[in-house]
Amino acid sequence: MGFGDFLKKFKRPQPTKDEKPTSWIKCPACGSISFYKEVKKENNTCPKCGYHFRMSAEERIKLLADENTFVEYDKNLEPNDPLNFVDKKSYKKRIEEGYKKTGRKSSVISGECEINGIPAQLVVFDFAFMGGSLGSVEGEKIVRAVMRAISKQHGVVIVSTSGGARMQESTFSLMQMAKTSAALASLAEHKLPYISVLTDPTFGGVSASFAFLGDYIIAEPGAMIGFAGPRVIKQTIGEDLPEGFQRAEFLLEHGLIDMVVKRNELKKTISDLLKYSLKSV
Repeated sequence: MGFGDFLKKFKRPQPTKDEKPTSWIKCPACGSISFYKEVKKENNTCPKCGYHFRMSAEERIKLLADENTFVEYDKNLEPNDPLNFVDKKSYKKRIEEGYKKTGRKSSVISGECEINGIPAQLVVFDFAFMGGSLGSVEGEKIVRAVMRAISKQHGVVIVSTSGGARMQESTFSLMQMAKTSAALASLAEHKLPYISVLTDPTFGGVSASFAFLGDYIIAEPGAMIGFAGPRVIKQTIGEDLPEGFQRAEFLLEHGLIDMVVKRNELKKTISDLLKYSLKSV
């Protein structure tokens, strides 16, 4: 056996002609390079250190919902442009770009499913659509999901990843904070559970409203969570921030969330909480 053949024994398998160059992923946490399929097999986490990569809304639904149980509602709701808003681009142009990227005209997918056999209303944000921003359509989808939950005596699960309220809708988007909070208050009056799952990143008007109103607030490891970003806070107060500031573990240590749960354990944790909470309903 030649030296070249000897080295081949330790060489990673190369991507086939059907696989893209992106089949290799470098972990930003530990720096290791993993094969794309290895990361996917671990639900988009690094097989070396457990770093949690971001996921699309569709991947989230596949992770949490039992197979073939998810039914989407309000799919045809789409935003209008009441202010004819234009910054570097028009609002309509940004919506079109989001649609081309995700195949949707909203940063939220809302529907009904079973989670380990337990019926639930599931709302999932997708950061790929305008940074997962909260607008009129997103708020309406959340409220409708809560109303369905009350009607069917289900729990509500909202998976957040967002930069906050959508500035292109101005006050219309800010009103969604109050609107969704009021709907969740009604859910609480009916003694139905709301589980809030915070993923990387969750900021702005989302974190300042429904994301922190859960009966149970769960975060994924390492997720950045807050209202304003750390750079803005540092500039405002003129002080260095503590190590790990705004990470999920920091929030857990300071009592702002209930638990940090690894992605591979998330579905079971949610179903256990739903099962426990719905016993008394």
